[in-house]
Amino acid sequence: MNILEILLIAIGLSMDAFAVSITLGLSVEKPKIKEIIIPGIYFGFFQALMPLIGYFAGINFANKIQNLDHWVAFALLGFIGGKMIKDSFSKEEKKVSEKTFQFTTMLLLAIATSIDALVVGITFSFFEINIFKAIIIIGLITFFISIGGVKIGNIFGVKYKSKAEFIGGTVLIILGIKILVEHLFF
Repeated sequence: MNILEILLIAIGLSMDAFAVSITLGLSVEKPKIKEIIIPGIYFGFFQALMPLIGYFAGINFANKIQNLDHWVAFALLGFIGGKMIKDSFSKEEKKVSEKTFQFTTMLLLAIATSIDALVVGITFSFFEINIFKAIIIIGLITFFISIGGVKIGNIFGVKYKSKAEFIGGTVLIILGIKILVEHLFF
């Protein structure tokens, strides 16, 4: 897996965090620097931690399903991408309270937005990849995209939330198809 693919995966994975960050940006009239950075720290950390956990879990059973790894990667990325696209059409708005930036709330949001990164980590175990370089890239991309999401949410509102989820889901599906095609035909 090359650096461009890792960057695209990082951007795709960060779209859930971006969408939530937009919502967080909506919750404050004039966000302080702390309220802008906190989501980036939480989301970036968990988006990096989850693939690492998934990678080491995947290594334990990767050799047992090596002949099917491309199908597993395709199915997992397709499922996650499809869920993100489906969520992008949801009309349900999440209510944000004043307790949004507290530890427990941010921890739960970070875990919820990074579950798909755990699955991507399992997928990484099927390929020759420097997992530490990958998680640093994923964490940093998510950190900066989340900060941007808070700012955008504060400035523009909900306008871009569904588009971000749709694009992120599409990127993950395309990567899943690419992996499948590479293993079946090349």
